[in-house]
Amino acid sequence: MPSFDYNLLETLGSLATAVASVILVFLLWRTVKQMEYTVKLSKIQTEHRFRPWIGPEGSIKHLNTTKEGSHQFDVVIKNFGELPASNVTAFYKLKNEMIDKSEITKTNVDHNFNLGPLLPNMEKHYWFSINSDLIKKAINEETQIFIALFFGYEAMGKQSGYGMISHYDSKTNTFVHKDMWVEGDPTFQEI
Repeated sequence: MPSFDYNLLETLGSLATAVASVILVFLLWRTVKQMEYTVKLSKIQTEHRFRPWIGPEGSIKHLNTTKEGSHQFDVVIKNFGELPASNVTAFYKLKNEMIDKSEITKTNVDHNFNLGPLLPNMEKHYWFSINSDLIKKAINEETQIFIALFFGYEAMGKQSGYGMISHYDSKTNTFVHKDMWVEGDPTFQEI
């Protein structure tokens, strides 16, 4: 009867255990890496989902002409986010030429107004006026009217906001958006 070599069996068993250990370590390493990636994605989702998101609800609407001779316009601002925005401030600038985003700072606007807090899905109105003489000049194509609106608020300890630059269309008595942006541009860090 042939003799069985127990040393060979013991060596093969040790080798199989070593290979299984290496595979197990590799699988554990991959699991940890996958969990790390999942945590990173969850953090990004939390930062972007669970925060206020302020922006306009629709377009700029003409309300009426006042006794003082100015045209009033209305912008509806809404919090589309899942958390309240504690302090929303509206910034307004009027020019007869295209406005650059970099021109809109706390010290370089025609008007700013604190709209106060905005709860999730809450809407508030921001009204601005334009002199009737300026509107008449725009209708007669003697000048152009550009406005910049920026709605700033704090979110996650950083200044955030929504901005838009619009051009007055005298034929329809409405504003056409020329540029829109969401806060994040370093230009607006001083707001």
